[in-house]
Amino acid sequence: MATIAEAVALIKRGAEDLLLETELVDRLQTGRPLRIKAGFDPTAPDLHLGHTVLINKLRQFQELGHDVLFLIGDFTGMIGDPTGKNITRKPLSRDDVLANAQTYREQVFKILDPDRTNVVFNSEWFDSMRPAEFIQLAAKHTVARMLERDDFSKRYANGQPIAIHEFLYPLVQGYDSVAMRADVELGGTDQRFNLLVGRELQKSYGQMPQVVLTMPILEGTDGVQKMSKSLGNYISIRDGADEMFGKIMSISDTLMWRYFELLSFRSEVEVEGWRRDVERNGLNPRDVKFRLGAELVDRFHGAGAGERAVASFIDRFQKRQLPDDLPAVTVAVGTGMAIANVLKEAGLTTTTSEALRLMQQGAVRIDGERVDDKGLLLVGDRTLVVQVGKRRIARVSLL
Repeated sequence: MATIAEAVALIKRGAEDLLLETELVDRLQTGRPLRIKAGFDPTAPDLHLGHTVLINKLRQFQELGHDVLFLIGDFTGMIGDPTGKNITRKPLSRDDVLANAQTYREQVFKILDPDRTNVVFNSEWFDSMRPAEFIQLAAKHTVARMLERDDFSKRYANGQPIAIHEFLYPLVQGYDSVAMRADVELGGTDQRFNLLVGRELQKSYGQMPQVVLTMPILEGTDGVQKMSKSLGNYISIRDGADEMFGKIMSISDTLMWRYFELLSFRSEVEVEGWRRDVERNGLNPRDVKFRLGAELVDRFHGAGAGERAVASFIDRFQKRQLPDDLPAVTVAVGTGMAIANVLKEAGLTTTTSEALRLMQQGAVRIDGERVDDKGLLLVGDRTLVVQVGKRRIARVSLL
């Protein structure tokens, strides 16, 4: 059984902010299982590794003996969360929400313990809420407070429209905490405002305010933008084992450590030992990345799948016959360079137009994998084997 100090240290691992730590300690000292809430709007059928930053933290709470309330926002999903958006987001239909919600249930139990997880839909209380009650809820917050939220204030200052229903979203999310009597709510750093609304509403309804724990937003495989399906820089937890492993191996050596911090269940002491070995003792970061990839593949594809993915990767990319005099070139990509420009700068194509045409024809491969995403950005701190057609191949170091 973990001591309270050990529990707090585990809870804070990788977290951005904890409000308030003293309140968390007080609740842990009661010895009762806490009610840990995290909400997910089912806006797309697949969860990616960015989503699992929160889910991993929920699992750590379970390991400490607490109960997880996995909230599927089937009601809020039909409103559309405006967080981080500079335009009004289109709400989903009821059928879309329910279809996506079902896939979430199937996917989260690859991480969470079903016996300590209560899957809840917020339509359970909102579908039966009378209009008068909804108006009473809206009366508990002011327009001035809503405009304190960064995305709302920017849109208002720029003369961009803010629909009334968007002001309702934080209230609805906050009321979820009231209905669920949450002790702790988790969310990304972009959800901080909404989580704090939950605290205020619980006070208004005579409850102890929830502790708020915010987690960082995970960068995608490009190492720059937030992991997102729309940006094409995501790793879906439904990806095949080899595909998932290959995407993990494609991240930069620097980004690898952040993935360890936010996605791995390895101990911090172990990971820091590997970092020291890389920095001081000549350990190849590729070998450490193998361990990260194997761990994550095992998590989503079962024990042993990670080891098989490592072997498959080695067979495909390291054992294949490459020319002894494989040319080595260096390309300065800055904060990121489009794949077509990298091919041109590396001398593998004469123009970016030729690069785009060859990609469309399926003639471009990176580390043996065909690349046809014309919008792919390559970032520095890695070396790739890049092949164009059958004859043009080089070891390209990106800086």
